[in-house]
Amino acid sequence: MDKESFRRHGHEFIDWLADYLENTGSYPVTPETRPGDIMSRIPSAPPLKGEGMDKIFMDFRNIIMPGITHWQHPGWFAYFPANNSPASILAELLTAGLGVQCMSWQTSPSATELEQRVMEWLRQMTGLPDSFTGVIQDTASTASLCALLSARESATGFLSNREGVREPLVVYASTETHSSIEKDVKIAGYGSDNLRRVDTRGDFSMCPDSLEQAIKNDIASGLKPACVVATLGTTSSMAMDPVDEIADICSRYGIWLHVDAAFAGTAAVDQDNRGFMKGTEKCDSFVFNPHKWMLTNFDCSAYFVRDPDILVKTLGIQPEYLKTAADDAVKNYRDWGIQLGRRFRALKLWFVLRSYGVEGIREMVRRHIDLAAEFGRWIGKENNFELLAPVRLSLVCFRYIPDGTYTEKELSSINRKILERVNSSGRVFMTHTVLGGKYCIRMSVGQRATSKMHVELAWRLLKEAAHSIEDNA
Repeated sequence: MDKESFRRHGHEFIDWLADYLENTGSYPVTPETRPGDIMSRIPSAPPLKGEGMDKIFMDFRNIIMPGITHWQHPGWFAYFPANNSPASILAELLTAGLGVQCMSWQTSPSATELEQRVMEWLRQMTGLPDSFTGVIQDTASTASLCALLSARESATGFLSNREGVREPLVVYASTETHSSIEKDVKIAGYGSDNLRRVDTRGDFSMCPDSLEQAIKNDIASGLKPACVVATLGTTSSMAMDPVDEIADICSRYGIWLHVDAAFAGTAAVDQDNRGFMKGTEKCDSFVFNPHKWMLTNFDCSAYFVRDPDILVKTLGIQPEYLKTAADDAVKNYRDWGIQLGRRFRALKLWFVLRSYGVEGIREMVRRHIDLAAEFGRWIGKENNFELLAPVRLSLVCFRYIPDGTYTEKELSSINRKILERVNSSGRVFMTHTVLGGKYCIRMSVGQRATSKMHVELAWRLLKEAAHSIEDNA
């Protein structure tokens, strides 16, 4: 492709994206496709000769777009937000154009030093103490794996590569912790049998007394507690584990404390909503995802550690071909994560933070929290709707209970039908979970373009679906 063709197509793509961002709400949130529909329209063998970009882009619009789930839709209330923004998109364009590989300072000094600076900015914005140092990981799953590996090496005195038997190591997390923790526990070599699922309290947060009892039981059995994973903002209910109390327990027993705030962490930018962060200053590692609620394209996960030397000692490698004259004076982020090769993720984060500023991000967070709180109040005023968890930050968990007597199985079926009917409208999209054995609908408010009118629409569709199903019961 020559320069002029590249320029022409580049302008065409930007124009298309600008229209898409403006009109995302006009698309159905989820596509009406069946398994195999998209693949059936794509040739089973690659083209022998190159094809023109006009045809490729046409096929993108005609084949790919009909199967896209629109996470940027203002009616997106499912799972969690995965926001982008114009500033982040433009930075990603530059990142792709530069094609930078950021494994060490020498491979791109600007990438390394910009990452250092924006991580300092994030630390200040979220209220973490100066004693923490940050690095960008791809996802919270990877960051938590780094924490578990660091905890493993710290617990064994960095002896894991030597021969000999050591006492089995144990990891603790609540029954509500994210599924990635169990996966990380397996990858890190602890084994699923050495993951303790700690009971939760009535608000679905980890019970400190149950945690300490589990630790005592394992010590008495000849096992070694190595890591506790506390969650700030569980996926199902946005439950906040009592990090302050958990940190004191970890201190007493010499256990690594990792805090997973993947979704909720962005809310700490607003001091008025930062109370859930109490105790994080005592943890050993902390992660949250700007690629969820901070307007930064996936992937971009902010991982902070109290002692970076432990992280580097755990993950660092020094083959001759990677050594440089600058190594003693710089950070080489290849030693701060799982991957050797690294993308220039700091650039889009820098663009976002400068484009919106702290106040702009804070305003967005407050708006989403206020909308969720108002939705929760609507639920609370209806006789036939029930909140199944406290409304925290931007998540509301609820269900519909029609007049009459129903079993839990019947209520689950009714609410599943309500959710399916609402989602089939194509105008909003929500997901479900199970809390305390009860099927519930999750309303996650966090998409950049979502306003009160979209929340009102979701509420209207929910009530219409509920009444329709009740009338036809």
